[in-house]
Formats: sequence, C-alpha cells, structure tokens
Amino acid sequence: MTRVGVLTVSDRAASGQYEDRSGPAIQEMIAERMAAQVVEYSVVPDEFDAVRNILITWSDERKLDLVFTTGGTGFAPRDLTPEATKSVIEREAPGLRGTVRRDSRLITPHAMLSRAVAGIRGHTLIVNLPGSPKATRENLDSILPALPHAMELLLDLPGAAAGHRATVAP
Repeated sequence: MTRVGVLTVSDRAASGQYEDRSGPAIQEMIAERMAAQVVEYSVVPDEFDAVRNILITWSDERKLDLVFTTGGTGFAPRDLTPEATKSVIEREAPGLRGTVRRDSRLITPHAMLSRAVAGIRGHTLIVNLPGSPKATRENLDSILPALPHAMELLLDLPGAAAGHRATVAP
C-alpha cells in the first residue's frame, strides 16, 4: 500500500489562527480514491527550512512513497514551497503540474499564477498543491487517475512498465 504524507504550509494554520482545511481534504480524497494510507501529517509555517527539512525527512528517513504539500505556491512574498521543493527533488515531474494548470485554467484564470512543482526524491514523489481547499481538491482530482501507475513505476514494481507497451494492429 502506498504510504503518503500531507504537509500543510501556512503561517496562520501553524500558529492556530486558522484551521487547516486543505490537508484534511487531501487525506479524505486519498482515503476514498487511492489504495494508500496517510501515515504522516504536519502543519508548518511558510518557512523554507521547515518545508525542506520535512520533505527530506519524509523521503529519506520515513521512506514515504508520495508527499503532498498544500499552500505556499502563489505570489505572496512568503510563498516559498516551490523553492523548498525544488531544493530537494532530484528529478522534476512537469507533466503532473502541466495537467493541473491546464485543467485549472478552465475553472479560473488565477490558475496561471500557480508556481507549484512536482518531482521525485529517491523513491518519493512530491507534489505541491494550492492552499485553498477547493483548489486543492480540483488539482488533486486532475492527477489522481495517473498516481497509481506513477507509484508502480517509481517503486519499480513487477509489471509496472507493461502499461507503456503500445499495441499496434497487425
């Protein structure tokens, strides 16, 4: 079973001024639509080192398969989640974010303001999602269909590459 971490990045939620609703929204969607278990959940302020350190710990020490961040992906001066993520990933996964931006653009022109990234560290896929619960659900809905196969490939499970074989009629 895929082991998942959910990291909410928000000064207000971390200080208790605001109840995190995006992290629980991700957990709910994962429980309903993936063969996965959320084993880590944390709320941190919009601080580069806080985000970076948790991503490294969850990837390298906790050996999570999939990590979602929520928040800190916009234009505000303290929105540093993409930079923290880029500092830890080894390979980018631009197709995931491209799909989200395309799908989100059909809902709101603000989708083009997202600076979110996705990438791989070791055997962990890390995906940035927005901080709004509504946008988080919409973004996750766009990529959820591809995530089980992404996990099979990333974890090098037997038969995972079979999904890439093209069938050509004789």
